[in-house]
Amino acid sequence: MVKVYTEEELGEAIKNEEDTIEIEGSLKDKTIKIRATGNVAWAIAIGGIGIAVYAAIVAIPTGGTSGVVGIVAAPVAVGILGGAVTYTAIGVAIAAGGVGALTKLRSYKEVSRDSNTLILKRK
Repeated sequence: MVKVYTEEELGEAIKNEEDTIEIEGSLKDKTIKIRATGNVAWAIAIGGIGIAVYAAIVAIPTGGTSGVVGIVAAPVAVGILGGAVTYTAIGVAIAAGGVGALTKLRSYKEVSRDSNTLILKRK
């Protein structure tokens, strides 16, 4: 089992296909919202998140000019998920190497939850 506290750590855990992930702190609530979003709303949100992630990944080689695309696309996801959750999703996806990680995250099974911790297990 791996414990995570940040978007980057969660992205790495998903990328490494950890069997069990323990999510602590405020990241827990954001992760719950990502996982609880309905399929249709998620399909729309993931499109905006995908564009924002792509823009962030290519921003370094382009000197940051492609970041404008992410700013335009992210409001769609913000309208569905809220700002904090959208930016968490973008951070997780960047750390994991793409939006496919968010789909993997949504496929994990919730094992337990309390006021500060969420434990997920890979199916």
